[in-house]
Order: sequence, then structure tokens, then C-alpha cells
Amino acid sequence: MANRAMTIVVSLFAAIVLLVVFTFTVKQNELAMRMAFGRILQSNYQPGLHFMLPFVNNVKKFDKRILTRNYPEEQFLTSEGKILRIDFYVKWQINNVESFYKSTNGDEEVAASRLGAIVKDGLKGLIAKRTIQQVVIAERAEFINELLAVAGANAGELGVKLIDVRVKKINLPDEVSDSVFNRMRQDFARQAAQLRAEGSGAATQLRAEAERQRTESLANATRDASIIRGQGDSEAAKIYANAFGRNAEFYSFYRSLQAYRESLGKQGDVLVISPDSDFFKYLNKPSAR
Repeated sequence: MANRAMTIVVSLFAAIVLLVVFTFTVKQNELAMRMAFGRILQSNYQPGLHFMLPFVNNVKKFDKRILTRNYPEEQFLTSEGKILRIDFYVKWQINNVESFYKSTNGDEEVAASRLGAIVKDGLKGLIAKRTIQQVVIAERAEFINELLAVAGANAGELGVKLIDVRVKKINLPDEVSDSVFNRMRQDFARQAAQLRAEGSGAATQLRAEAERQRTESLANATRDASIIRGQGDSEAAKIYANAFGRNAEFYSFYRSLQAYRESLGKQGDVLVISPDSDFFKYLNKPSAR
């Protein structure tokens, strides 16, 4: 029994040793390449466990994640011959292991250095076609997309993919800083004045429209009131006419009372009229007809 247990232990130990010696592991965030005597045998490994021949094969692994590298301030010439000092950073990723190894010997520092040179050349070409003002006020997305298109093709020769390039800071020469900022200030002031003028014009138009609607509403209301008043006067005239036709004497008496109410009994009123006038016929002779 002891010999059997020993045999099992030895077998397990040997299996573990063989597994360690004859296999290698590729992680999710890694790229791997298997070589033999300096020749690349395979480079398209998926994450997981893979086999190799010890002492014959050697495996090189690389970071699959997006890498970031900052670059120090560099000087660039504009189309005016002025110097701009710009610093930037680059995001990149290995996408072809064989090309990356052949062009850089698998060294990330070498790749970052060569990639920085490619981006600098692209920046020089783009800035050389622009004035200082155009560089400063350029639409960043458009500028970066153009840079990626120019530098991305050359970066592909290194076996890497250029993910992004960002300009962190643009320092203007001292002798042109004030003039550039003054021009920018003038441009912004002009844009502000234009916006104010457009707003004022829109406000005037809105006020005119509101005034037109107000005038139209008042005119319609006055017209409707006149129509209603006319209809009321017409109806009142009909009522008065019907009342007069039924009892002329009562109608005359009622109208005289209305005239008395409107003409007499107010403080300070003075009425100059003949006493025997028809106006007082119901006061002088209540039974008058």
C-alpha cells in the first residue's frame, strides 16, 4: 500500500511538473507570441492555457490594454513663422504582435518613442498650414480627427493602433500673446454684438406682433360691443314702441318721470324753464292727459 501511495504521489508530481513545463497561460489583458530559435511560430493566442516545447519554444507576452504616454513640450512653427509650444499625450494599443515585435523588438519604450515622433510630425504638418489664431480657436474634434488620420497610418507600421491624441496646453510666444488674445476678444465682442442685435430685432418683432394682436382684439371687441349695444337699443325701442301703442298716456307719464329724475333733485342744479311748459304738466296737473 505504501508503494502504491508513493507511486500516485510521484505520478501527480510528475504531471504537475509536465503541466508547468509544457504549458503557458495567456491572461485576458495579454497578447502572447510563441517563438523557436528567434523565429515566430504563432501569435494569435486567445486567453487560456496553451502548450509549448520546453527549451525549444519561448513565449513573449505583451500588454493588451490601452497605454498612455505623455510627451514634453515641443516647439512648432505656424504658417506665419511663429513658434508655438505644445505638449500632448497619446493613447495607443498593440494590435499586431508580430509587427510590434519586429519593429520595436517588443520594447514599449521604443514603441512610445517612435510613436511620439510620428505624432509630432503629424502635428508639425497640420500646424504649418494654420495661423496662430486658427490653431488656438480650431475645433478640437476636427483637428484631432485630422491628426489621427495622418499619424494613424504610420503608427500601423509599428503594430499599434493610435487611439487618441490630446493637446494638453498651447503656449503662445510672448510677443504675440497679447495681440492674439486681443483679436479673440474682438471676435467674441463682435459675436456678442451680433447676438444682441439679433435678439433686439426679434424682441421688436415680437412686440410689434403683440401690439397688432392687441389692436385687432380691441377692434373686434369694440365692433362686437357696438353690435350688441345696437341690438339692445333696437330691442328697447321695440319695447318702448309696444308700450306707447298700448297706453300712450302711461308711456308719456313714464318718460316724464324719467326726465324729472335726470333733471331735478341734484344739489346745485339750476333749471330755467317756463312754469306752464309741457315739461311740468304732470307736476302742475297730475290728472293732465
